[in-house]
Amino acid sequence: MDERSIEQSMEKAEVLIEALPYIQRFNRKIIVVKYGGSAMVDEELKRHVIQDVTLLKLVGFKPIIVHGGGKEISRWIEKVGKEPEFVNGLRKTDAETMEIAEMVLGKVNKSLVQLVEELGVLAVGVSGKDGGLLRVEKKYSDGKDIGFVGEITEVNPKILYDLLEKDFLPIVCPIGMDGNFQTYNINADDAACAIARAVEAEKLAFLTDIEGVYKDPSDKSTLISELPVDEARALILDGNIGGGMLPKLNNCIEAIENGVSRVHILDGRIAHCLLLEIFTNKGIGTAILGEKETKYYHE
Repeated sequence: MDERSIEQSMEKAEVLIEALPYIQRFNRKIIVVKYGGSAMVDEELKRHVIQDVTLLKLVGFKPIIVHGGGKEISRWIEKVGKEPEFVNGLRKTDAETMEIAEMVLGKVNKSLVQLVEELGVLAVGVSGKDGGLLRVEKKYSDGKDIGFVGEITEVNPKILYDLLEKDFLPIVCPIGMDGNFQTYNINADDAACAIARAVEAEKLAFLTDIEGVYKDPSDKSTLISELPVDEARALILDGNIGGGMLPKLNNCIEAIENGVSRVHILDGRIAHCLLLEIFTNKGIGTAILGEKETKYYHE
């Protein structure tokens, strides 16, 4: 082996050693990954995400994927001659749109199962309707009726625990039912947070189309790598957080307050962003930490 080959091998070994404390810390712990955004549309990025989650599974984590599918739903709605309609960022969902959404999300779900199983890990796709996983009530947006959009009222994680115990990787589609067994569409961020709380996940990771949380959204150099939950609350109160980041950060804070130790907001457009954030000292997104959390950095 020549000198260059030895050097490359040593670099690989150093990467593995850097990952070791994180593997030890989170071995056999549940991590919930909310999968959405561009990483669901770009086939190469999709493959990278699934590779990341599969690797997490194989090194001892217990991952659960919760996926969206908004862009794909909008595409199919347009195919049938309807115009996607949103109220305060939430999709207005009439009966026909609900039928399309459930069909599309089911298709997305099984495509993710297929990708995972191609890598040698057994996965099971479930809807929030299965096993009473997600119970909802009708959601309103500032008092406006937005159709069959659900607010989660109860999570029954038994089906997820059963799958994890049997060494399956659960992949959850954000559809739920109310007390009358009516089907509702659920915001995937909300579903991921509710599930992470219910299973007492050690980590919750959001794959998004943004780099993370900024002190000043207009200045890319102000990306915050680590954000204690009290500082996250302060950012919101100071009015520094707006747009789509506001509900996402509120979801993160709520997850931390309900027992999730760390929440990561990651740019899903970066290949292998999950591995870079979880297994390297510097990370690439924003990690929101519970009040008792330490950095777990090993310089």
